[in-house]
Amino acid sequence: MFLYFCARIYFMEYLTHELKNGIRLIHYPTQSEIAYCGLMIDTGSRDEAEDEHGMAHFIEHMLFKGTQKRKPWHILSRMEDVGGEINAYTTKEETCIYASFLKNEYPRAMDLISDLLINSNFPEKEMVREKEVIIDEINSYKDSPGDLIFDDFEEMIFPDHPIGRNILGTPESLQSFTKKEIQQFILKNYLTSEMILCSVGNIPFKRLIRYFEKYFSTIPSAGNSQISREIPLYKPVSKVVKKDTWQTHYILGTKAYDVLDERRTGLYLLNNILGGQGLSSRLNMSLREKKGLAYNVESFYNPYLDTGVLSVYFGTDKENLEKSIRVAGNEMKKLRTIKLGTLQLHKAKRQIIGQFARGRESHESLLFKLGKSYLLFGKFDSLEELSGKVEKVSAEEILNIAGEIFDPNKLSTLIYQ
Repeated sequence: MFLYFCARIYFMEYLTHELKNGIRLIHYPTQSEIAYCGLMIDTGSRDEAEDEHGMAHFIEHMLFKGTQKRKPWHILSRMEDVGGEINAYTTKEETCIYASFLKNEYPRAMDLISDLLINSNFPEKEMVREKEVIIDEINSYKDSPGDLIFDDFEEMIFPDHPIGRNILGTPESLQSFTKKEIQQFILKNYLTSEMILCSVGNIPFKRLIRYFEKYFSTIPSAGNSQISREIPLYKPVSKVVKKDTWQTHYILGTKAYDVLDERRTGLYLLNNILGGQGLSSRLNMSLREKKGLAYNVESFYNPYLDTGVLSVYFGTDKENLEKSIRVAGNEMKKLRTIKLGTLQLHKAKRQIIGQFARGRESHESLLFKLGKSYLLFGKFDSLEELSGKVEKVSAEEILNIAGEIFDPNKLSTLIYQ
């Protein structure tokens, strides 16, 4: 008999199952001809020791460079031969291998993902070649100051800590990696108790469980990671870096709530009001639409397991920098000193709930949300449940959060000019 748990998402259900080795499955059924399946592992760049900087991302690349039964070109063509795709990504806290395909190709996708996880053999020649590929990726990233500044900002506010280091590593760290060190990192960090197979597609759940058992039950059980994840004390800092760029790039921010903090919903809402997705955000309206000071202007809230980062970014001409800083600072001051009116708060809530709903229309995006949520919380909130959390946020709570997060004495700045 198959045992699984059901919960509502919109008017449908997600279903779960767990293998004896601890790997969990979460599935969201759809009526689409296209399906998505991915393995999410609770391991990212923050799990690296200092001499392992870039290891998690390097392993993600090397998983595609050969297994005991497939050459690299066989891996790449396995899904493409049937019009599908295989891919992967690494963040600071997780690694994900995923595929998209026609719904009848579930066995092919799950067989390939399990093969990459279990049987990758990390050929020495491929390691040498892939190190050069990633070094080129590092160098090309340096040509994108609007992206690079975010990594440098987190490194600045979390100095000498894995959560602050960039995901790619350095040319020096990459060149030092050996096959033995890769295998040791996987043994230490790729734990079955911290793996989620997530699925979005049109397949009977009992059949999906059979495939899950077939391709993932033979992996030896492993759990109880001993990695320390203590975050250093945050101290505000300001820094100016000389860059050969047309624009001046500016970022302002601070340490924020972690992903388990109940105040995070209020901060998501506050961030969206300040400079989130909408062009009607306060920063976009004041800096771009009204004054024409910046083209790219946004604010971001990135929660991690035990900390978080709130940042405001814009790029502007050098002569407009000080004026832009004053305008952005004024918008933050208003949010921490003037309570939102009833209509303003209602509008902000409707906006973010609509954004949540639209985000779930992409089944690939939904796949990642399923995996991440189940990995962290052991559940996945329905849109109704998310809406309920948003509706509980009061104007007083928004004001208190803004007062804490936008406290001028707690803000750090980084400028590229």
